[in-house]
Amino acid sequence: MRKIKKRVRTVCIVITAGIAVLAWRLAELQLFRTESFGSHHINLIEESVAQRTQSVLIDDGRGTLIDRNGELLSAGVKPSLVLFPFIKGLDWPSAEIADLAGMSDGILRSLVSKAESPVILSSGDGAALDSADLEKINALKIPGVYGVMVQDHPNELSAFHIMGYTAEMPKVLAKRYPDKKLPSTVKIGAAGLQKAFDEFLLPESETKLLYHVDGNGNPLFGVNVKYIADSSAHFPVKVKTTLDLAIQRLMEEALTEAGVQKGGAVLIDIESSTLLAMASKPDLNVNGEQASLKNYMLESMKPGSIYKIVTAAAAVENGLDHPSARYNCDLNPYGGAEEDRKLGTLDFDTSFSRSCNYTFNVLSSQLIRKDADYMENTAEKLGLVNPVGWEGTVFHYGAFRQFPEEKQGTVWSDHRDKSSAKAVAQTAIGQKDVQATPLAIANMMATIARGGKGMAVKTAEEILYKNGTSMFQFPDKELSDVTLDHYTAQKLQKLLRLVVTDEQGTGAGFGALPFEVSGKSGTAETGRKDPNGNNLINKWFAGYFPSGKPKYALVVLDAETISSRAAANKVFYQIASGLDIQE
Repeated sequence: MRKIKKRVRTVCIVITAGIAVLAWRLAELQLFRTESFGSHHINLIEESVAQRTQSVLIDDGRGTLIDRNGELLSAGVKPSLVLFPFIKGLDWPSAEIADLAGMSDGILRSLVSKAESPVILSSGDGAALDSADLEKINALKIPGVYGVMVQDHPNELSAFHIMGYTAEMPKVLAKRYPDKKLPSTVKIGAAGLQKAFDEFLLPESETKLLYHVDGNGNPLFGVNVKYIADSSAHFPVKVKTTLDLAIQRLMEEALTEAGVQKGGAVLIDIESSTLLAMASKPDLNVNGEQASLKNYMLESMKPGSIYKIVTAAAAVENGLDHPSARYNCDLNPYGGAEEDRKLGTLDFDTSFSRSCNYTFNVLSSQLIRKDADYMENTAEKLGLVNPVGWEGTVFHYGAFRQFPEEKQGTVWSDHRDKSSAKAVAQTAIGQKDVQATPLAIANMMATIARGGKGMAVKTAEEILYKNGTSMFQFPDKELSDVTLDHYTAQKLQKLLRLVVTDEQGTGAGFGALPFEVSGKSGTAETGRKDPNGNNLINKWFAGYFPSGKPKYALVVLDAETISSRAAANKVFYQIASGLDIQE
């Protein structure tokens, strides 16, 4: 009997404990943690409403990016026809709506009959609508039928790498904005300008059409559809970039037509030090290979003979550019016989224009004996070591960066290599451990063209409120560590022009352009081979134009290509010839 009582007592305790656990769980669900339930912090109220709501997102509320002329770079809008499923049970003038939408009545009715959620039809879905059609549709006042301008994320976007992209990243969201109450599904900036300006672009609220349904999908409170929108005059904001959409498309087309598979191009307005266009290959594909996510114009790459500008600048500053000096350019960088390219005996200037490796080996060995740090010091003065993108204070940000992915350049990985004659020779011509970003090289060209004044590169000019008033303007900024003696800059200008005017110069082909070009070519060995055993190289051309009154600095890189396929010069020529140049 005692055992039976004990068992009954135990069962009662277990049942009571179970009821207590269930009661606590219900209290959590309905009272205590309705807005942040579980490890994923789910808002149960929002989820409950979502289960009995059908909606059409018209605008996600995120701010937009525009070019310097006000053209949209990110999301736009397109005229669309919205049809809610409940109209299949109503008598509605489908033929009249189909006519306004430029569609077949049969197709329109078929789409509605099969729909379980709202149907959105626009130009890409067989409809042909404009704003006038939307007004006529809405004038009919048919419940469940609406003509609206829906946010559009076109597939053919320009400047995709510099703009970047957004993604759902709940963990990053929580870490980046610990004090903000944002849905875990909100998309945040993952790269590029979307990442740099993310806090400014974050949505305040969405614009949408919605209605409530029962378990069978029928209207719960009649056929009235609600229009939910943010009435703020200030948000969302627009970021006015310095990009020029027409030039951006010119650049992208030139790279694609030339078949550049890895690399890209950078174009800077020299006077304002603003980025006009930047394109990277391969094209960005957020669902593709990891390599496509990189903006190679902000990655450090081997520059090859572009780096001879550093050695030349140091030689000028140290008085080693003697016009009477002669160099045996039939020799390779190490003093042995040159196998591929015999140039004869050349002076300093011609050695530069024809890119003689031996001359720069001799100069570098003389320079490093005078100053062991000459190379990194000169590279820093030319802006090839530290980031050159705009950085400064923006509201509570002490170090706001417009180019968040921009990498630093390198000269030496191991400073002990300075005692190796072979390592010094390789470094002087942009090989071994030398790396620089295409953006930094473009800025170096702009610095030389300006006469030695270094400026930070801007890709955004202003943040604008929704009503068009200014929230913040980005001022011009000088780079204190990038400064070149005016005489040295003038000498470099002469050398860069000679690259084109010398009949055997490495840029002689640009003499056919209707304006003067100054620049430098570069070929860097990557140490890799393609499947056929061909050496892969980085092929560059960097320069500015018109030479007499510099307007543009342009850099083109065809990376990890083979010599016979290298297209850097071709792309440079095509971009330059497509610009509106007035000397």
